Amino acid sequence: MHTSLCFSLALAAGIAHADAPSVTPGLNASQLAIVINDAEPNSVEAGEYYRQAHGVPAANIVHVTIPNRPKKLSVDQFAQLKSRIDAQLKPEIQAVLMVWSAPYAVECNSITAAYTLGYDAAQCAKTCNAGKQSPYFNSTVNQPFTQMGMRLSMLLPVDFVAEAKAVVDRGTVSGFSVPPASAYFLTTSEGARNSRAPFFPPAGVVRQRKLTIKNIKADSLEGAQDIMIYQTGMAKVGKLDTLRFLPGALADHLTSFGGDLQGTAQMSSQRWLEAGATASYGTVSEPCNFWQKFPNSTVLLRRYLGGMTALEAYWGSVAWPAQGLFIGDPLAAPYLAFRR
Repeated sequence: MHTSLCFSLALAAGIAHADAPSVTPGLNASQLAIVINDAEPNSVEAGEYYRQAHGVPAANIVHVTIPNRPKKLSVDQFAQLKSRIDAQLKPEIQAVLMVWSAPYAVECNSITAAYTLGYDAAQCAKTCNAGKQSPYFNSTVNQPFTQMGMRLSMLLPVDFVAEAKAVVDRGTVSGFSVPPASAYFLTTSEGARNSRAPFFPPAGVVRQRKLTIKNIKADSLEGAQDIMIYQTGMAKVGKLDTLRFLPGALADHLTSFGGDLQGTAQMSSQRWLEAGATASYGTVSEPCNFWQKFPNSTVLLRRYLGGMTALEAYWGSVAWPAQGLFIGDPLAAPYLAFRR
């Protein structure tokens, strides 16, 4: 823990006082597969919209049939689904976007983690145990399937087609220009949900990126109109309707069931997308408050400012992602121009 903390703070200092390091060009539209559930009209419509908006080749469309929109799949059901998906993928595909709202879990695993890393039965024996380290965490790998044998994955919720299309629109226009923006990191009164606060980057300005990093002690952010990143720890986040998220914005809250998209006990991470964010993250089962099971703020910011896509930045920021669901537009990349 001490070593990891020192490492993270060193990264934070680098962001605050210098340009984010360059990374090798990685994920693009030709390497992304779009998985459509033919049993769900919203999936069909939103999937084709995504394909056209981002210029994904028609050959990269994958068709599956999942009737009745179950929240959770059994291990056997998931194995069959993954087999159907993989059988339709070309070897150059590095990442997968699932276009549906449910299923989003495989037993206690998220469907994105189960797909990318394989189902983790040990995590389900006791969900509050430590997780397995993701080999992609804080990695500089730019072709994860070719180099590591793992295809990154994300889910685009489609309960309402108009909202799904709005997410895609924001992801598509991100990167057209670099706007003045802020990254907000909130330490709240819910102490147990502040476990990653030691990894919040220090306040400062990243001038070339026109980004201001702000650390705030508050339970909610109100009235901010320039959000590129918003990370906090609350069971339910207030005042989202007062905020403006910029195209490509990432937002998430450390809580137990943010990835339970249809749950009601805590705020679903889908609320972030509805409020204007372009990608988010949440856990589908009780993870306890290990910071390793949530996006590491310093790593996330460094990767995103270095020009990585939302998919690469988010996936690379979570050390133990078995229970974590990645949602939104995977190709959003506001700082793509800085990627070398």
